[in-house]
Amino acid sequence: MPFERNPPMTAAPVIVLFRRDLRLADNPSLAAAAASGRPVIAVYVLDDTEPHPIRGAQKWWLHRSLLKLQAALVERGSFLVLRRNNTSAALADLARETGADLVHWARRYTRAEIETDQLMTQDLAAAGVTTKSFMGGLLREPQDMASPSAGGPYRVFTPFFRRLSEIGPAACSAPAFERLMTPSARPSSESLDDWRLLPKNPDWAAEFSEHWRPGEAGAWAAADAFVEGPIASYAEQRDIPAIAGTTRLSPHLAFGEASPTALWNFISAAGAARRLNIEKVLSEIAWREFSHHLLHAFPQMATTPLQPKFEGFAYRDDAEGFRHWTRGLTGYPVVDAGMRQLWRTGWMHNRVRMIVASFLTKDLLIDWRRGAEWFAQTLVDFDPASNAANWQWVAGCGADAAPFFRIFNPTTQGEKFDPQGDYVRRFVPELADLPAEHIHRPDAAPAGALAAAKVRIGVDYPAPVVDHAEARRRALAAFESIGPPVASRGTRPHVQ
Repeated sequence: MPFERNPPMTAAPVIVLFRRDLRLADNPSLAAAAASGRPVIAVYVLDDTEPHPIRGAQKWWLHRSLLKLQAALVERGSFLVLRRNNTSAALADLARETGADLVHWARRYTRAEIETDQLMTQDLAAAGVTTKSFMGGLLREPQDMASPSAGGPYRVFTPFFRRLSEIGPAACSAPAFERLMTPSARPSSESLDDWRLLPKNPDWAAEFSEHWRPGEAGAWAAADAFVEGPIASYAEQRDIPAIAGTTRLSPHLAFGEASPTALWNFISAAGAARRLNIEKVLSEIAWREFSHHLLHAFPQMATTPLQPKFEGFAYRDDAEGFRHWTRGLTGYPVVDAGMRQLWRTGWMHNRVRMIVASFLTKDLLIDWRRGAEWFAQTLVDFDPASNAANWQWVAGCGADAAPFFRIFNPTTQGEKFDPQGDYVRRFVPELADLPAEHIHRPDAAPAGALAAAKVRIGVDYPAPVVDHAEARRRALAAFESIGPPVASRGTRPHVQ
């Protein structure tokens, strides 16, 4: 049904619910409301009962992103209403206060979110309010990406990426508008400061602002910086944690500050203009997409291994080992650097994410779900689908997963991808004065080198919490007890 282009001035307002789509450009639900000619009421509801509520480090990001969204709406003659409540109740209250009879929102794709939105639709209908959903934060709707051979969802990334590349993303919606029509009476709004999203006493996010610029403008600044710099050498340098060789777009995608479609098109155009091979970059955006399609098809993926034989896997209950891992005190420098980078910046380089995840699940033999939960609390770019898919990939129990017997050696990984130790020195400063040839093996460094660097193993820096060779044998024995290995059929990228 087409929208009314010239409705009467008494037309009821349209409420646009923002969730993980905190942007004005390529926002289909907002664009449709603006095109209707009706007054538009933009609202964000902080709902702790949501299937995937905002928590941990993402609260810091949300606060700043909402500030930017508020400012962008004000520039267009509008405003943002903030409510903290059950979303269904908050929307019903807002509709009653303003006379709105229609709510727009972006579709979500996990089973729990779909069920939540269906219930909201029913609740609002009972209050006389119609709901209309629009394409959400994916390149393609899940039903667009059925496997031609199996007739169901893809479980292997390579053919998924091939198909996605063939059909391309869905079309972008209308560009951002200059003005929004607003209702004559402005509804009440809560104060963002009253939500107390920012940490205090202690302010563990004190360093975040040095690394991140939340908001739609920040997303496109990051995209511009990428195509002006790292894009040309991305395939070669994306695994080097000491340099800025990745896109740095993952938190912006997690909050929908730029749509994956717009980013895909922007990066594709930049690559074409410079005649660059950008397949690796696009494959990272596609891996995020693949993860969401998997979680849509297999809702148990967030908490249950996709390979059933892993349901009885003999993980260890190692509270002390987990504590050392979370604090970056394992005695393996690249692991510790990654975990400290995560705590200080809310983010971790992807190569190091794989190393630390392998260390937890295989060297320490701790359940991948504990690591996934830690990342959910500490990552500014936490995404429920990517988090589950990536942890299951490393643990060897997911779709298209790396085989369990692929166990990263944290020492040789550090030597290969941080050969001069620059990354370790940045985040493990107690090792800063060790020469490059010893920095990834401080426990084996000569006494003279340790003394010159003022490092006492077990005092200034911990001895390894586990011997990797012994831990590897233990992990392989546990794996062999559940059945024969399954070879990997693909490589695993990740948006960063």
